[in-house]
Amino acid sequence: MSQPAQAQDTSAETPWPLSTYSSKLKAHIEMAPPTWVEGQLVEFNLRNGNAWMTLRDLEQEVSFSTVAWRTVAGGLNGTVSPGSRVVALVKPNLYEKSGRLSLVAQQMKPVGLGDLLARIEQLKQKLAAEGLFRAELKQSLPVLPLRIGLITGRNSDAKKDILRNTHARWAAAQFEIREVATQGPTAPQEVAAALAELDADASVEVIVIARGGGALEEVVLPFSDERLIRAVAAARTPVVSAIGHEADRPLLDEVADMRASTPTGAAKLLVVDEAQERENLSQARERMSSGVERLLRRETDWLQAVRSRPVLAQPQDMLSVRSQELAGLRRRALFGMESALARGTDWVSHTRARVRSLSPQSTLDRGYAVVQAQREAGWEVLREAGTLTRGDQLSIMVASGELTARAEEIYPRDQNTPQNRKAAQ
Repeated sequence: MSQPAQAQDTSAETPWPLSTYSSKLKAHIEMAPPTWVEGQLVEFNLRNGNAWMTLRDLEQEVSFSTVAWRTVAGGLNGTVSPGSRVVALVKPNLYEKSGRLSLVAQQMKPVGLGDLLARIEQLKQKLAAEGLFRAELKQSLPVLPLRIGLITGRNSDAKKDILRNTHARWAAAQFEIREVATQGPTAPQEVAAALAELDADASVEVIVIARGGGALEEVVLPFSDERLIRAVAAARTPVVSAIGHEADRPLLDEVADMRASTPTGAAKLLVVDEAQERENLSQARERMSSGVERLLRRETDWLQAVRSRPVLAQPQDMLSVRSQELAGLRRRALFGMESALARGTDWVSHTRARVRSLSPQSTLDRGYAVVQAQREAGWEVLREAGTLTRGDQLSIMVASGELTARAEEIYPRDQNTPQNRKAAQ
Protein backbone atom coordinates (compact mmCIF):
# COMPACT_ATOMS: atom_id res chain seq x y z
CA MET A 1 0.00 0.00 0.00
CA SER A 2 1.49 3.36 -1.08
CA GLN A 3 1.96 6.25 1.39
CA PRO A 4 0.05 9.52 0.93
CA ALA A 5 2.19 12.16 -0.80
CA GLN A 6 0.87 15.14 1.20
CA ALA A 7 0.21 15.64 4.88
CA GLN A 8 -3.43 16.55 4.21
CA ASP A 9 -3.88 13.17 2.51
CA THR A 10 -3.03 11.19 5.64
CA SER A 11 -5.74 9.62 7.79
CA ALA A 12 -6.14 7.11 10.58
CA GLU A 13 -6.25 4.36 7.98
CA THR A 14 -3.32 5.68 5.89
CA PRO A 15 -0.86 7.28 8.34
CA TRP A 16 2.73 8.24 7.74
CA PRO A 17 5.46 6.39 9.52
CA LEU A 18 7.15 8.61 12.06
CA SER A 19 10.41 8.43 10.09
CA THR A 20 8.61 9.74 7.01
CA TYR A 21 7.14 12.59 8.99
CA SER A 22 10.59 13.33 10.49
CA SER A 23 12.31 13.39 7.10
CA LYS A 24 9.64 15.58 5.53
CA LEU A 25 9.74 17.92 8.53
CA LYS A 26 13.52 18.09 8.26
CA ALA A 27 13.27 18.95 4.57
CA HIS A 28 10.71 21.64 5.30
CA ILE A 29 12.74 23.21 8.11
CA GLU A 30 15.94 23.20 6.09
CA MET A 31 14.16 25.30 3.43
CA ALA A 32 14.39 28.26 5.82
CA PRO A 33 17.06 30.73 4.63
CA PRO A 34 20.12 31.50 6.77
CA THR A 35 19.26 34.26 9.30
CA TRP A 36 21.33 36.59 11.43
CA VAL A 37 20.29 36.41 15.09
CA GLU A 38 21.57 37.99 18.30
CA GLY A 39 21.83 36.33 21.70
CA GLN A 40 24.02 35.43 24.62
CA LEU A 41 26.13 32.29 24.89
CA VAL A 42 25.38 30.45 28.11
CA GLU A 43 27.37 27.34 27.14
CA PHE A 44 30.41 26.88 24.90
CA ASN A 45 32.19 23.53 24.64
CA LEU A 46 34.72 22.35 22.06
CA ARG A 47 34.64 18.62 21.34
CA ASN A 48 36.40 16.95 18.43
CA GLY A 49 36.89 20.34 16.81
CA ASN A 50 33.18 21.18 16.89
CA ALA A 51 31.66 23.84 19.14
CA TRP A 52 28.55 22.85 21.09
CA MET A 53 26.74 25.88 22.45
CA THR A 54 23.48 27.15 23.93
CA LEU A 55 22.31 30.50 22.57
CA ARG A 56 19.79 32.39 24.72
CA ASP A 57 17.66 35.42 23.90
CA LEU A 58 18.82 38.66 25.50
CA GLU A 59 15.41 39.46 27.02
CA GLN A 60 13.05 36.49 26.89
CA GLU A 61 13.38 32.97 28.29
CA VAL A 62 14.05 31.49 24.85
CA SER A 63 17.13 29.39 24.02
CA PHE A 64 18.39 27.08 21.26
CA SER A 65 21.06 24.42 21.14
CA THR A 66 23.59 25.59 18.58
CA VAL A 67 26.48 23.82 16.90
CA ALA A 68 29.37 25.20 14.89
CA TRP A 69 31.20 22.60 12.82
CA ARG A 70 34.94 22.51 12.87
CA THR A 71 35.32 24.78 9.84
CA VAL A 72 33.58 27.58 11.80
CA ALA A 73 34.43 26.52 15.35
CA GLY A 74 38.16 26.91 14.74
CA GLY A 75 37.78 30.67 14.47
CA LEU A 76 35.62 30.94 17.60
CA ASN A 77 38.00 29.55 20.17
CA GLY A 78 39.36 32.46 22.18
CA THR A 79 36.96 35.03 20.68
CA VAL A 80 33.75 33.95 22.40
CA SER A 81 33.05 32.35 25.76
CA PRO A 82 30.06 31.72 28.05
CA GLY A 83 28.36 35.08 28.75
CA SER A 84 29.46 36.60 25.43
CA ARG A 85 26.94 38.61 23.45
CA VAL A 86 27.13 37.42 19.84
CA VAL A 87 25.52 37.69 16.46
CA ALA A 88 25.40 34.55 14.34
CA LEU A 89 24.28 33.50 10.88
CA VAL A 90 22.28 30.35 11.61
CA LYS A 91 20.21 27.80 9.80
CA PRO A 92 17.72 25.46 11.55
CA ASN A 93 18.47 21.74 11.64
CA LEU A 94 16.29 18.82 12.78
CA TYR A 95 18.01 15.63 14.02
CA GLU A 96 15.72 12.95 12.68
CA LYS A 97 16.48 10.22 15.17
CA SER A 98 15.52 12.25 18.25
CA GLY A 99 13.41 14.97 16.65
CA ARG A 100 15.67 17.55 18.30
CA LEU A 101 15.68 21.00 16.67
CA SER A 102 18.94 22.95 16.80
CA LEU A 103 20.72 25.75 15.00
CA VAL A 104 23.82 25.38 12.86
CA ALA A 105 26.03 28.45 13.04
CA GLN A 106 27.62 29.31 9.69
CA GLN A 107 29.21 32.49 11.07
CA MET A 108 29.52 33.96 14.55
CA LYS A 109 31.17 37.00 16.02
CA PRO A 110 31.02 38.77 19.35
CA VAL A 111 29.21 42.07 19.64
CA GLY A 112 31.74 44.73 20.70
CA LEU A 113 31.02 47.64 22.99
CA GLY A 114 31.49 50.00 20.07
CA ASP A 115 28.68 48.29 18.20
CA LEU A 116 26.44 48.38 21.26
CA LEU A 117 27.10 52.07 21.85
CA ALA A 118 26.41 52.80 18.18
CA ARG A 119 23.06 51.03 18.51
CA ILE A 120 22.27 53.04 21.64
CA GLU A 121 23.10 56.27 19.80
CA GLN A 122 20.81 55.31 16.91
CA LEU A 123 18.03 54.52 19.39
CA LYS A 124 18.65 57.83 21.13
CA GLN A 125 18.24 59.75 17.89
CA LYS A 126 15.10 57.81 17.05
CA LEU A 127 13.45 58.44 20.43
CA ALA A 128 14.53 62.09 20.42
CA ALA A 129 12.88 62.53 17.02
CA GLU A 130 9.67 61.14 18.54
CA GLY A 131 9.86 63.79 21.28
CA LEU A 132 10.34 61.47 24.27
CA PHE A 133 13.17 63.60 25.66
CA ARG A 134 11.47 67.02 25.38
CA ALA A 135 11.93 69.29 28.38
CA GLU A 136 8.26 70.28 28.50
CA LEU A 137 7.33 66.64 29.21
CA LYS A 138 9.42 66.57 32.39
CA GLN A 139 7.40 66.49 35.61
CA SER A 140 8.36 68.40 38.75
CA LEU A 141 9.32 66.39 41.82
CA PRO A 142 7.17 66.78 44.95
CA VAL A 143 8.80 68.78 47.75
CA LEU A 144 8.02 66.19 50.43
CA PRO A 145 6.68 62.99 48.84
CA LEU A 146 4.27 60.95 50.93
CA ARG A 147 5.91 57.71 49.78
CA ILE A 148 8.96 57.10 47.60
CA GLY A 149 9.08 54.19 45.17
CA LEU A 150 12.54 52.62 44.88
CA ILE A 151 13.56 50.15 42.16
CA THR A 152 17.02 48.72 42.77
CA GLY A 153 19.07 45.55 42.92
CA ARG A 154 18.52 42.89 45.52
CA ASN A 155 20.26 43.89 48.75
CA SER A 156 22.37 46.34 46.75
CA ASP A 157 24.64 49.06 48.03
CA ALA A 158 22.60 51.55 46.02
CA LYS A 159 19.51 50.67 48.05
CA LYS A 160 21.35 51.03 51.36
CA ASP A 161 22.92 54.30 50.22
CA ILE A 162 19.59 55.87 49.23
CA LEU A 163 17.79 54.73 52.39
CA ARG A 164 20.60 55.91 54.66
CA ASN A 165 21.05 59.32 53.06
CA THR A 166 17.34 59.99 52.63
CA HIS A 167 16.55 59.18 56.27
CA ALA A 168 19.52 61.28 57.35
CA ARG A 169 17.94 64.24 55.58
CA TRP A 170 14.30 63.50 56.42
CA ALA A 171 13.67 60.91 59.11
CA ALA A 172 9.97 60.51 58.30
CA ALA A 173 10.57 59.45 54.68
CA GLN A 174 8.70 56.26 53.65
CA PHE A 175 9.71 53.87 50.88
CA GLU A 176 7.96 51.30 48.69
CA ILE A 177 10.85 49.10 47.48
CA ARG A 178 11.00 46.72 44.53
CA GLU A 179 14.17 44.62 44.27
CA VAL A 180 14.86 43.43 40.73
CA ALA A 181 17.74 42.40 38.50
CA THR A 182 19.70 45.49 37.47
CA GLN A 183 22.04 43.74 35.05
CA GLY A 184 21.77 40.92 32.60
CA PRO A 185 19.21 40.18 29.89
CA THR A 186 16.18 40.19 32.20
CA ALA A 187 16.96 43.52 33.87
CA PRO A 188 15.00 45.83 31.51
CA GLN A 189 11.88 43.66 31.72
CA GLU A 190 11.99 43.39 35.53
CA VAL A 191 12.63 47.12 35.98
CA ALA A 192 9.76 47.99 33.64
CA ALA A 193 7.40 45.63 35.48
CA ALA A 194 8.35 47.16 38.85
CA LEU A 195 7.88 50.64 37.39
CA ALA A 196 4.36 49.77 36.20
CA GLU A 197 3.48 48.37 39.63
CA LEU A 198 4.70 51.45 41.51
CA ASP A 199 3.16 53.84 38.97
CA ALA A 200 -0.23 52.25 39.65
CA ASP A 201 0.13 52.85 43.42
CA ALA A 202 -1.57 56.18 44.21
CA SER A 203 0.41 56.61 47.45
CA VAL A 204 3.75 56.63 45.57
CA GLU A 205 4.55 60.22 44.52
CA VAL A 206 8.01 59.71 43.02
CA ILE A 207 9.92 56.67 41.72
CA VAL A 208 13.69 56.21 41.83
CA ILE A 209 15.49 53.73 39.57
CA ALA A 210 18.91 53.20 41.16
CA ARG A 211 22.01 51.19 40.48
CA GLY A 212 25.59 51.57 41.61
CA GLY A 213 28.64 51.67 39.37
CA GLY A 214 29.90 48.86 37.21
CA ALA A 215 31.11 47.96 33.76
CA LEU A 216 29.57 49.77 30.82
CA GLU A 217 27.73 46.72 29.51
CA GLU A 218 26.32 46.08 33.01
CA VAL A 219 25.12 49.63 33.59
CA VAL A 220 24.46 51.40 30.31
CA LEU A 221 22.97 48.59 28.22
CA PRO A 222 20.13 47.42 30.50
CA PHE A 223 19.02 50.99 31.19
CA SER A 224 19.05 51.94 27.51
CA ASP A 225 16.52 49.29 26.52
CA GLU A 226 13.82 50.75 24.26
CA ARG A 227 10.91 49.13 26.08
CA LEU A 228 12.13 50.44 29.43
CA ILE A 229 12.63 53.94 28.03
CA ARG A 230 9.10 54.00 26.60
CA ALA A 231 7.70 52.73 29.92
CA VAL A 232 9.40 55.59 31.79
CA ALA A 233 8.13 58.12 29.24
CA ALA A 234 4.56 56.85 29.73
CA ALA A 235 4.71 56.86 33.55
CA ARG A 236 2.36 59.30 35.29
CA THR A 237 4.57 59.41 38.40
CA PRO A 238 7.79 61.47 38.27
CA VAL A 239 10.84 59.24 37.75
CA VAL A 240 14.38 59.90 39.00
CA SER A 241 17.30 58.14 37.31
CA ALA A 242 20.13 57.34 39.73
CA ILE A 243 22.52 55.19 37.68
CA GLY A 244 26.05 55.58 38.92
CA HIS A 245 27.98 55.64 35.67
CA GLU A 246 29.40 59.03 34.72
CA ALA A 247 31.47 58.03 31.68
CA ASP A 248 28.53 56.95 29.50
CA ARG A 249 25.00 57.96 30.36
CA PRO A 250 22.20 55.43 29.71
CA LEU A 251 19.11 56.60 27.84
CA LEU A 252 17.20 56.36 31.12
CA ASP A 253 18.93 59.63 32.13
CA GLU A 254 17.50 61.33 29.04
CA VAL A 255 13.88 60.29 29.53
CA ALA A 256 13.68 60.53 33.33
CA ASP A 257 12.10 63.61 34.86
CA MET A 258 15.24 64.18 36.94
CA ARG A 259 18.74 62.73 36.84
CA ALA A 260 21.02 62.09 39.78
CA SER A 261 24.65 61.26 39.08
CA THR A 262 24.75 58.80 41.99
CA PRO A 263 22.30 57.17 44.42
CA THR A 264 23.65 59.54 47.08
CA GLY A 265 22.75 62.48 44.88
CA ALA A 266 19.24 61.06 44.46
CA ALA A 267 18.61 61.45 48.20
CA LYS A 268 19.26 65.19 47.89
CA LEU A 269 16.69 65.44 45.11
CA LEU A 270 14.02 63.40 46.87
CA VAL A 271 13.68 65.22 50.20
CA VAL A 272 14.81 68.44 51.79
CA ASP A 273 17.39 68.53 54.58
CA GLU A 274 15.39 68.51 57.82
CA ALA A 275 18.15 70.20 59.82
CA GLN A 276 18.55 72.90 57.19
CA GLU A 277 14.80 73.42 57.02
CA ARG A 278 14.60 73.78 60.80
CA GLU A 279 17.41 76.33 60.63
CA ASN A 280 15.58 78.14 57.84
CA LEU A 281 12.39 78.17 59.90
CA SER A 282 14.28 79.53 62.92
CA GLN A 283 15.82 82.28 60.83
CA ALA A 284 12.45 83.04 59.26
CA ARG A 285 10.86 83.35 62.72
CA GLU A 286 13.63 85.72 63.78
CA ARG A 287 13.17 87.82 60.66
CA MET A 288 9.42 87.90 61.16
CA SER A 289 9.80 88.85 64.84
CA SER A 290 12.25 91.62 63.98
CA GLY A 291 9.97 92.83 61.22
CA VAL A 292 6.94 92.94 63.53
CA GLU A 293 8.95 94.81 66.18
CA ARG A 294 10.15 97.36 63.62
CA LEU A 295 6.61 97.80 62.39
CA LEU A 296 5.29 98.33 65.92
CA ARG A 297 8.03 100.87 66.70
CA ARG A 298 7.38 102.73 63.47
CA GLU A 299 3.63 102.79 64.02
CA THR A 300 4.08 103.83 67.67
CA ASP A 301 6.31 106.74 66.64
CA TRP A 302 3.82 107.73 63.98
CA LEU A 303 0.95 107.61 66.47
CA GLN A 304 2.86 109.75 68.96
CA ALA A 305 3.67 112.25 66.23
CA VAL A 306 0.03 112.41 65.23
CA ARG A 307 -1.13 112.86 68.81
CA SER A 308 1.37 115.70 69.34
CA ARG A 309 0.00 117.73 66.44
CA PRO A 310 -2.01 120.84 67.48
CA VAL A 311 -5.12 119.58 65.80
CA LEU A 312 -5.23 116.66 68.24
CA ALA A 313 -3.53 118.31 71.21
CA GLN A 314 -6.14 121.17 71.21
CA PRO A 315 -8.95 120.15 68.89
CA GLN A 316 -11.07 123.18 69.94
CA ASP A 317 -8.63 125.40 68.03
CA MET A 318 -9.75 123.73 64.86
CA LEU A 319 -13.36 124.65 65.67
CA SER A 320 -12.39 128.23 66.58
CA VAL A 321 -10.58 128.75 63.29
CA ARG A 322 -13.47 127.29 61.35
CA SER A 323 -15.94 129.44 63.34
CA GLN A 324 -14.01 132.62 62.46
CA GLU A 325 -13.85 131.56 58.83
CA LEU A 326 -17.60 130.90 58.87
CA ALA A 327 -18.34 134.34 60.44
CA GLY A 328 -16.21 136.04 57.78
CA LEU A 329 -17.97 134.13 55.04
CA ARG A 330 -21.36 135.10 56.46
CA ARG A 331 -20.34 138.81 56.61
CA ARG A 332 -19.08 138.72 53.04
CA ALA A 333 -22.26 136.95 51.92
CA LEU A 334 -24.49 139.48 53.72
CA PHE A 335 -22.56 142.45 52.33
CA GLY A 336 -22.68 140.98 48.85
CA MET A 337 -26.41 140.34 49.14
CA GLU A 338 -27.09 143.93 50.38
CA SER A 339 -24.98 145.36 47.55
CA ALA A 340 -26.78 143.26 45.02
CA LEU A 341 -30.17 144.28 46.48
CA ALA A 342 -29.26 148.02 46.37
CA ARG A 343 -28.09 147.68 42.76
CA GLY A 344 -31.29 145.87 41.89
CA THR A 345 -33.45 148.54 43.61
CA ASP A 346 -31.72 151.35 41.70
CA TRP A 347 -32.13 149.48 38.44
CA VAL A 348 -35.84 148.98 39.09
CA SER A 349 -36.31 152.69 39.95
CA HIS A 350 -34.50 153.86 36.83
CA THR A 351 -36.35 151.38 34.68
CA ARG A 352 -39.70 152.45 36.13
CA ALA A 353 -38.90 156.12 35.43
CA ARG A 354 -37.94 155.33 31.83
CA VAL A 355 -41.06 153.29 31.31
CA ARG A 356 -43.27 156.01 32.81
CA SER A 357 -41.67 158.68 30.69
CA LEU A 358 -42.59 156.72 27.62
CA SER A 359 -46.21 155.97 28.67
CA PRO A 360 -49.28 157.90 27.17
CA GLN A 361 -50.32 158.91 30.70
CA SER A 362 -47.12 160.91 31.10
CA THR A 363 -47.95 162.80 27.90
CA LEU A 364 -51.44 163.55 29.17
CA ASP A 365 -50.00 164.74 32.49
CA ARG A 366 -48.02 167.37 30.61
CA GLY A 367 -51.29 168.93 29.27
CA TYR A 368 -51.78 167.08 26.07
CA ALA A 369 -55.07 165.44 25.13
CA VAL A 370 -56.14 162.56 22.94
CA VAL A 371 -59.04 163.53 20.62
CA GLN A 372 -61.19 160.87 18.93
CA ALA A 373 -63.75 161.50 16.25
CA GLN A 374 -66.81 159.34 15.74
CA ARG A 375 -66.85 157.55 12.38
CA GLU A 376 -69.11 155.00 10.87
CA ALA A 377 -66.72 152.22 11.92
CA GLY A 378 -66.42 153.63 15.47
CA TRP A 379 -64.21 156.04 17.32
CA GLU A 380 -60.98 156.98 15.57
CA VAL A 381 -58.03 159.00 16.91
CA LEU A 382 -58.03 162.42 15.29
CA ARG A 383 -54.71 163.38 13.78
CA GLU A 384 -55.66 166.11 11.25
CA ALA A 385 -58.32 168.79 11.77
CA GLY A 386 -59.00 168.86 8.05
CA THR A 387 -60.67 165.46 8.21
CA LEU A 388 -63.55 166.88 10.35
CA THR A 389 -66.78 168.47 9.28
CA ARG A 390 -68.86 170.79 11.27
CA GLY A 391 -71.00 169.01 13.78
CA ASP A 392 -68.79 165.89 14.10
CA GLN A 393 -69.00 164.36 17.58
CA LEU A 394 -65.66 164.39 19.47
CA SER A 395 -64.30 162.52 22.56
CA ILE A 396 -61.44 164.24 24.35
CA MET A 397 -59.23 162.34 26.85
CA VAL A 398 -57.19 164.48 29.27
CA ALA A 399 -54.84 163.54 32.11
CA SER A 400 -57.76 162.84 34.38
CA GLY A 401 -61.08 162.00 32.76
CA GLU A 402 -62.80 162.42 29.39
CA LEU A 403 -65.23 164.90 27.86
CA THR A 404 -67.29 165.16 24.67
CA ALA A 405 -67.53 168.08 22.24
CA ARG A 406 -68.86 168.97 18.81
CA ALA A 407 -66.81 170.49 15.99
CA GLU A 408 -67.95 174.00 15.27
CA GLU A 409 -64.99 175.69 13.62
CA ILE A 410 -62.32 173.78 11.74
CA TYR A 411 -58.87 175.20 10.95
CA PRO A 412 -56.42 173.05 8.93
CA ARG A 413 -52.67 173.22 9.77
CA ASP A 414 -51.70 176.20 7.62
CA GLN A 415 -54.77 178.38 8.31
CA ASN A 416 -54.81 181.28 10.72
CA THR A 417 -56.25 179.78 13.87
CA PRO A 418 -57.41 181.79 16.87
CA GLN A 419 -54.28 180.64 18.80
CA ASN A 420 -52.01 181.83 15.99
CA ARG A 421 -53.68 185.24 15.83
CA LYS A 422 -53.51 185.58 19.61
CA ALA A 423 -49.86 184.61 19.59
CA ALA A 424 -49.22 187.20 16.85
CA GLN A 425 -50.85 189.97 18.84
